Amino acid sequence: MKQEYLALARRSLLLASVPENIFGELLAQAHIRSFDRGATIFLQGERASAIYIVAEGWVKLYRIAPNGAEAVVGVFTRGSSFGEAVAFRHDSYPVAAEAVTDCTLIRIEADSFLRIIRESPEVAISMLSATFAHLHSLVAQIEQLKAQTGAQRVAEFLLDLAPCPTGTCEVTLPYDKALIAGRLGMKPESLSRAFGRLKDHGVTVRQNVAHIQDVATLREYVEEDPALAWSKA
Repeated sequence: MKQEYLALARRSLLLASVPENIFGELLAQAHIRSFDRGATIFLQGERASAIYIVAEGWVKLYRIAPNGAEAVVGVFTRGSSFGEAVAFRHDSYPVAAEAVTDCTLIRIEADSFLRIIRESPEVAISMLSATFAHLHSLVAQIEQLKAQTGAQRVAEFLLDLAPCPTGTCEVTLPYDKALIAGRLGMKPESLSRAFGRLKDHGVTVRQNVAHIQDVATLREYVEEDPALAWSKA
């Protein structure tokens, strides 16, 4: 395994607090898996047997509703882990995972992790930390859907990606707009309208690059009282 992948795994929430000797044992048994864009990593309903850490690229987790519609549950990139809780129970995956871009994943077998937890129970804290982070992310998504306009959700998405804390900033959209819409609980046409509304707040989008005139101004819009935002929408 590349040294940079080892360092990335060490910094991940899943493994950051694991003792060095246990970390070495886990990674010695891990495998590197590469997937082309659009490739399936696992399917909804498939037996869970592994935990993944993203080393390169982007991965989406999604569910297919009875009517065939796709609901995006989460999108993950470098250093993020997924599949922990369900793998530890040897349950079925409640979601499917797909490579959004060409990606490289670190695959850790659930049985290996479980054996080490039995031998060193303190390692379970790492798993709980990662699971809590996923729960917190889902709660934040629900809050966004209920308390923000579509344009506010898009603005917050751009701010999360912005490499500049203040002033003018350019954000490269990491994946296609259809997936951005799904991630934010919107239809693609609603996303286009939201980008249009953000022009009044200093945001212009050309192809896959969003230009933010002033980060602070956009942040104020995101934090604006929802009632005021809805009246302007």
